[in-house]
Amino acid sequence: MFKTGSKIGLAAVLSIAASSVFALPASAQDVELRIGPDGVRPVIRDRDRDSDRYSERGRGCSPGEARAAARDEGLRRPEVVRVTTRSVTVEGMTRRGPDRITFANRRGCPII
Repeated sequence: MFKTGSKIGLAAVLSIAASSVFALPASAQDVELRIGPDGVRPVIRDRDRDSDRYSERGRGCSPGEARAAARDEGLRRPEVVRVTTRSVTVEGMTRRGPDRITFANRRGCPII
């Protein structure tokens, strides 16, 4: 009798614990644990505040980023010659002579 009661109790506890795992809120992705000299600290991120700070920095391709991307593409002595709201144009030298690369004025500076 005691053995049957303990099995039923254990089954009830396990089913309650399993059902509570599925009821957790979906915002758990915003919690980050940082381990440092102060120990383990939870950091809760606010996406709205982060996006506001990101928009203040600017979303486009800066001239420095465009020069670095042009250097990565093989241009020597890259120089930004034109910046518009939609594109950033960089001129420089290649093995074949002068060349020009146009990047989209978006984050990451993709080549147009």
